[in-house]
Amino acid sequence: MLHDPNRVYVFDTTLRDGEQVPGCQLTTPEKIEIARELEALGVDIIEAGFPISSPGDFQSVVEISKAVKEPTVCALTRANKGDIDSAIEALKYAKHPRIHTGIGSSDMHIKYKFNSTREEILERAVEAVKYAKRGVEDIEFYAEDAGRADIEYLAKMIEAVIAAGATVVNIPDTNGYCLPNQYGDKIRFLKENVKNIDKAIISVHCHNDLGLATANSIQGLANGARQVEGTINGIGERAGNTSIEEVVMILKTHHSLGLHTNIQTQRIYDISRMVSTQMRMPVQPNKAIVGSNAFAHSSGIHQDGFLKMRENYEIIKPADVGFPNASIVLTARSGRAALNHHLERLGYKLDKEELAEAYHRFLTLADSKLDIQDEDLHGLVVNKLVSK
Repeated sequence: MLHDPNRVYVFDTTLRDGEQVPGCQLTTPEKIEIARELEALGVDIIEAGFPISSPGDFQSVVEISKAVKEPTVCALTRANKGDIDSAIEALKYAKHPRIHTGIGSSDMHIKYKFNSTREEILERAVEAVKYAKRGVEDIEFYAEDAGRADIEYLAKMIEAVIAAGATVVNIPDTNGYCLPNQYGDKIRFLKENVKNIDKAIISVHCHNDLGLATANSIQGLANGARQVEGTINGIGERAGNTSIEEVVMILKTHHSLGLHTNIQTQRIYDISRMVSTQMRMPVQPNKAIVGSNAFAHSSGIHQDGFLKMRENYEIIKPADVGFPNASIVLTARSGRAALNHHLERLGYKLDKEELAEAYHRFLTLADSKLDIQDEDLHGLVVNKLVSK
């Protein structure tokens, strides 16, 4: 089924799972703007919304279907005919439509969410896939709460839905419960024990409740999954979803995994900022890949090593993700090398003794002022009549 066995398909759910964050709802024009940027980024599938949930969501799926040409446009449903009918209608303009339907797979969900039995849930899963297949060829099935599901039952469910026509099988760690080795083992078990697994792509969809979403996704890919689901900036319900940019750059950095995506990584920073602005959700400064401090160096030891050779403290070039540039941030922890770097940038050439004097004055200033600006550096030098 896969032309390139090492290609990882990127399924972006920023506009569906990501938008479920309270206070981060988007208008249809805002969604279209982000969808077009996702297309330029190179994502393979855009989950555009949950059509049955509201007229606004339905219309967003319709308009996104019209606005993008290359990516598959996906609509979410529950395992019932009304949801699926709504999704089929919303996707009628999509060049590459996909329905994403599914149901709970853990005993917790089967008993306490659906008040049902394993047998009944299995029937509903198969019926949903068959029904969706009548309207759309590309069907993705999600086995909700697969992270806590009995593995033998999960394998039985996955085999049944593939037989019913599912082209992608999503194994979500819905509650962010699994440890990376547990999640990887679960994917490997399905890869090795579901007899028709070669007829579908295995997808990983991990949540970040324990801070393991990215690690779990990587383990899933390492064990045979070939689609990763996530959001820009890792936004999403509760603690968020897998961060698309993190997974993409891990695959790009660790060649030993032998996996790659079609993502244009130089566009990552810009779309991160767009999503942050549109959703009014700031990116934490220490966020991997896209945080404002991701390429900032402030401790003296790190600054000295970085100035000697960038690779001492950077495994990713800022330009590779479209980041403006690395920065040497001056703080009370900075060393002489960092201070001298900035003074030379401003045109000052100090000898060893002059630099020592300037550094002493700098430390006194940095202890009382958190944000050191260029005018402060000019003052350090000019006030002591040290000439250029």
